[in-house]
Amino acid sequence: MSKLESKREHAPVPGPFARFARVLGPGLITGASDDDPSGIGTYSQAGAQLGFGIGWTMLMTYPLMAAIQEISARLGRTTGHGIAGNLCWHYPNWLLQVIVTPLFLANAINIGADLSAMADATKLLIGGRSFLYVVGYGTACVVGIVFTNYDRYVMVLKWMTLSLFAYVAALFAAHVHWGEALSGLLVPRITWSADFFTTLVAILGTTISPYLFFWQASQEAEDVKANHARKPLLRAPKQARNAFERIRADTLVGMAFSNLIALAIILTAAATFNKAGITSVETSAQAAEALKPIAGEFAFIVFALGIVGTGLLAIPILAGSAAYAIGEACKWPIGLSRHPDKAVAFYSTVTAAAILGVAITLSPIDPIKALYWTAVINGVVAVPVMTVMMLMTAQPRIMGKFVISGWLRWLGWASTLAMAACVIGMIVNWFG
Repeated sequence: MSKLESKREHAPVPGPFARFARVLGPGLITGASDDDPSGIGTYSQAGAQLGFGIGWTMLMTYPLMAAIQEISARLGRTTGHGIAGNLCWHYPNWLLQVIVTPLFLANAINIGADLSAMADATKLLIGGRSFLYVVGYGTACVVGIVFTNYDRYVMVLKWMTLSLFAYVAALFAAHVHWGEALSGLLVPRITWSADFFTTLVAILGTTISPYLFFWQASQEAEDVKANHARKPLLRAPKQARNAFERIRADTLVGMAFSNLIALAIILTAAATFNKAGITSVETSAQAAEALKPIAGEFAFIVFALGIVGTGLLAIPILAGSAAYAIGEACKWPIGLSRHPDKAVAFYSTVTAAAILGVAITLSPIDPIKALYWTAVINGVVAVPVMTVMMLMTAQPRIMGKFVISGWLRWLGWASTLAMAACVIGMIVNWFG
């Protein structure tokens, strides 16, 4: 018996929890990053403005976002390329530019809004100057994503998802009327007004966001490059069954985690702000500050700490997804598993996205409005991205025999049409 065989024979067998934790990866991290400070601001505003009656959106969006994220992941795992890479190889350049350019701009605005919210939350907790916190957090995120080993960095991101449990703690610190909360979750309440549809687009734009599609597809492709045992399924079809089972479990858990945290934020805002007659909470930091006199010091502290934790998780993913999209569009060497000197342009794009985000906090753009409108922009941008992705994954020339079909395809189109309907409803009400 060789030393390697002996080592494997005597290696401890991982328990069920350890095996399950290994399955979780891009889906869990993607789902957790969905609840970034911008999302926290959106959910807080929705709960404050519409109360428990908006809770049903979290139940409705779960199968839709899970389906579209699984489709994104399958695209990356099957082809070994992200969304932009497949666009680059199979579609005209103008379409690629129409998709990638708004994504980069939306991500940069999102980064700026998140940095501003993190700085404001930190200032509420310990005082100090917001600008220094913006620069500090931006620098920390860039240094982490550029200079940390890929496997170690992914593990750090996994552990950082635990910061979202701060909002579960905040929920139980609030005095929730659970009967009203359950009614709002199970019974849809729709109001034909511009405010309602704008809020609905903001919620959908936060839960079903373009950067999440690009990130999860790119991470599946990245894992193929980083793990030599894996191959794109077009070249190794025998790996498909295990790969698709892992992707489904990872995505279902990640999106469920995302929506449960989002629901906790909505219910907390509904139970505190809406019940107190406060119907306008424009930022996550403002939400944390407003919680203090209503729900107490503990709810305020955990809410504010959660903003910082989720921001540290989301900003690298926002910058990374923009860099993956731009890098694949320009056919650069890309990937977090590459050493910085082997992918200079890719890591420069990561840095540029973060720097632009910092610059936005210094510009005349109001970060308070940017938090909310970023989600609206994401909702509008998502429609063409989702449409193109659904068309790509139906074509054998791209997906081979692994084209998306059946109920997963129906849910993907339902997600796309739901987003489009909300955007159209919002525009009609604006000009109606």
